[in-house]
Amino acid sequence: MRPIYDAIVKAVNGFGPDVVVAPKKAYVSLRRGKQFAIIQPSTKTRVDVGINLKGVAPGKRLEASGSFNSMVTHRVRLAGAGEVDAQMIAWLKQAYDAS
Repeated sequence: MRPIYDAIVKAVNGFGPDVVVAPKKAYVSLRRGKQFAIIQPSTKTRVDVGINLKGVAPGKRLEASGSFNSMVTHRVRLAGAGEVDAQMIAWLKQAYDAS
């Protein structure tokens, strides 16, 4: 799961010098002025990324967070670093810009 984490952190660190990667007990918080996303290992083969995208309708890949985590509005399930693609990075950037 480390390659997924590394790909996400590399992408968000490119957004600006104010990105803070803050490890918590069960997940890693991605913050600017406030939290805009979280990275959470969910199974041995999957990492879930929670993203704060208020006002964005869920879709096939961008799910409503539901009971996953109340601090985010959406969730994306990732099984490999290749899934940290342009679409995923765009969602993270949108959340970063809004935070």
